[in-house]
Parts: sequence; structure tokens; C-alpha cells
Amino acid sequence: MGFERGKSRVLTSKEFKRVVRMSSIEKHGLRNVLLLHLSFFLGLRSKEMASLRIMDLVDSQGEVKREVLLQRKMTKGNKQRRFYPQNEKVVKVLKEYFQHRKMQKTYFPEAPLIRSQKGGFFDPNTLQQLFKRLYKNVGLDGASSHSGRRSFATKLLEQGVGIRNVQTLMGHSSISTTAIYAEDNPVLLGKISEGLSI
Repeated sequence: MGFERGKSRVLTSKEFKRVVRMSSIEKHGLRNVLLLHLSFFLGLRSKEMASLRIMDLVDSQGEVKREVLLQRKMTKGNKQRRFYPQNEKVVKVLKEYFQHRKMQKTYFPEAPLIRSQKGGFFDPNTLQQLFKRLYKNVGLDGASSHSGRRSFATKLLEQGVGIRNVQTLMGHSSISTTAIYAEDNPVLLGKISEGLSI
């Protein structure tokens, strides 16, 4: 897929691995890797990631929750929705990140999941700029904080996940918004033609 004018770039698996590898060696490497995983494997927006607290993702036993409810104030359009941090890669990074935060003595239930330089919550716009810098560092033109969401939706559709389920996971009010991710997708269109029998 790659880069289309006016739209955030959809990353290939190879490009995603490259940006994760390069981001991991930075000063806040583990935090940056977590952000990339939340974006690519859960389709979270910058605003949603910026407003998460540790307690939103961890249950009373300290385990990663199977389902997380995003409150209205945390989402675009004030629409309450859920996400499911069950992907093994996401769980692995979360556990590493929590261990790191415990060692730093910054692990508290009410604390921001993603800490700013000053230790508070990130501003969503600042988080968008951070994503832009991570992609720029590896030469990925056209990639933005929305690239993870676009890649998430695109990959789900390419793997045969129903558009209604993708709509729910993306938190779209209208299925026509989700349909944009399916239109002009060469992988999906190729599969349709490939399976045709007359």
C-alpha cells in the first residue's frame, strides 16, 4: 500500500519493524515502542493514548486487562468505546514497560501510561509530533500518528475481518468511514478477483 497523497502512510510489516528497532535505541525507547504497538495493534489515536492511565490497562492483580473502556472525554467525538489489548506483542511490551516504570519508581495506578518529559500527561499534539519524528528518523515520508490506525484497519480487512467488526474496533460512528479503508485496496480487490469462479 504505502504512501497516498493526503492520507497517512500505511506501513508494511518490514517498515513497522524498522521504526520499532530504531525507536527502541532512543532515550525513551521503551515508551516509544509501546506507543507504536498501541497505534499499530490496537488502532488507538494520539488523544486516546495521551489520556490513558496505568490503571486503565491493569487489573487489581497487576495483570493486563482483556478489555479497556475508553471514556467519552478520551475519544474523538466523545464516543465511549472499548479496545482489547490481548495481542501477545502488545502484552509483552506492556509488561516490559511496567517493569521499567516500577524500577523508575513511577508506577502508580493513577499515573499517566505515557509520561511526558515533566512526568505528566502528554498533550495529544505533542504526541503527534513525537510519532512524526520517529517516522522521519527512519525516512518514512507521509507517515504520521494516524499511520498506525490506518495500518491496523487495512491489515484487519486484508485478513478477512468483517467490516462491522473493524468499525467497532476503530470506534467509527458510521460504517462509511470504515469503508474508506477498504476502497482501492489492491490486496482486497485482488482477493475478490482471485476467488471468482464463473
